Amino acid sequence: MQTTSEITSFVNEPFTDFTQEENSKPFQAALEKIEAALPVVVRLHIDGEDREGGAGTFESIDPSLTSRVVANSAKANKDDVLGAIVGAHKAFGAWSRRSAAERAEYLFKAARIMRLRKHEFSAMMVYEVGKSWAEADGDTAEAIDFLEFYAREALRYDRPQPLTRMAGEHNELRYIPLGVGVAIPPWNFPLAIMIGICMAPIAAGNCVLLKPASDSPGIASMFIDLMKEVGLPGGVLQFVPGSGGEVGDTMVEHPQIRFINFTGSMEIGKRIFQKAGETPDGQIWLKRVTAEMGGKDFMFIDEDADIEKAAPAVWAAAFGFQGQKCSACSRVILHEKIHDSFMEKFLPLVEATTIGHPSEFKNFLGAMINEKAMNQALKGIEEAKKNGNTLVAGGERASEEGWYLQPTVFTGVGRSDYIFKEELFAPVVAVTKVASFEEGMEAANDTIYGLTGAYWGRDEEKIERARHELMAGNLYINRKCTGALVGVHPFGGFNMSGTDSKAGGRDYLGLFTQAKLISRATK
Repeated sequence: MQTTSEITSFVNEPFTDFTQEENSKPFQAALEKIEAALPVVVRLHIDGEDREGGAGTFESIDPSLTSRVVANSAKANKDDVLGAIVGAHKAFGAWSRRSAAERAEYLFKAARIMRLRKHEFSAMMVYEVGKSWAEADGDTAEAIDFLEFYAREALRYDRPQPLTRMAGEHNELRYIPLGVGVAIPPWNFPLAIMIGICMAPIAAGNCVLLKPASDSPGIASMFIDLMKEVGLPGGVLQFVPGSGGEVGDTMVEHPQIRFINFTGSMEIGKRIFQKAGETPDGQIWLKRVTAEMGGKDFMFIDEDADIEKAAPAVWAAAFGFQGQKCSACSRVILHEKIHDSFMEKFLPLVEATTIGHPSEFKNFLGAMINEKAMNQALKGIEEAKKNGNTLVAGGERASEEGWYLQPTVFTGVGRSDYIFKEELFAPVVAVTKVASFEEGMEAANDTIYGLTGAYWGRDEEKIERARHELMAGNLYINRKCTGALVGVHPFGGFNMSGTDSKAGGRDYLGLFTQAKLISRATK
């Protein structure tokens, strides 16, 4: 085990440069290895044992090649969940008494192993959720970052906390774990966010029930196998894939659950918040809900912006991973003085976007996650047409095999129009023209969300106003609104974007602990 003095400062995991053959060949080999093993078999993991599910099985499929089954997963029922909660409570007694250094070492070991096999984890995401090489590599790098960062945070929270001294007393403030909680991650960052929302509470001394997204049980099972390999004690992490209705509701409503850590849609987040607010018989605490929900994120390009840099930044933020990021740019606000010149730079990039199965490195845009998501995006496109918005790129399915949607751009979008207001979670961009800095600021803030945003301009006075007045949990100046790095850009948003959890930041572990003051007389 590492001693505290041996722990180095946190450094972000570097991304892989796939233009270099020494990197591309191993990744291609990982793709071939994963593809040959499909479909993988996924089982529940409760109290350290793999089990069949009481509700049968379900499948995840390759969204870019819908004839391919990626994973066949066991499906938990209510009894499975209840048993997992009981087991987690039994495990909590011993796990909560482990030292922070012991708990952190499991995360450090997992990070070391994942770093050695990172291409295999990434390759699974290429097939299961349609990530490009770069997007999958970024997901795995972030997962490693979360393990490394939260391990160090567990050690930091365990150190003596600064208190005002008082004669005749010895005072200490300790952060102690809450108990048993629930982690409900999304499919769009099926490794990074899943690991983040599980392992931060575990590092803090809690036990966790994990319900992976139904579209991505395969990559989740790879993570569970990793935690088995590092020897995480049985019951600390219970794996219960299944339906949101039966599995999710049972966990959220149970009186012995102390916290819910959720990332997903606004609708489900609000529902969880409401259910968690109840205090059934036998529950002697108020449940904590940490929720990272949706976004309708903007990039405001002002009249003095560097459009040579802004255009590719918007393109990357809007269409990376098919726009299926809560941080993705879906509203482009352009000052009228640069509107036309910006579009002249931007549209050729959109038209040149390579589309196809993401297992081929040349393809930037893969398929949307499932048919429902694609149809919802197509509905938004039709609503935009009804609103009189001008379609200037895309707007149609790109292929009948797989749920591909062309990168789509509408101009002339008003602030009351459908695609200005609604989160489509798709490669669809609304372009709105404004006549002034003030109007652009108002347009940027004209949303129920407040997750990410970017302001592009050179005037320092306007930049200062943007810093204070733009309502986004993660605001970027003269750069794209996606690509938050653990430890560098603590992530979380305002209003209906969630509880501003600041994942990957120094406040995060505190969400899963409670502070206990111990005062002892010395005289």
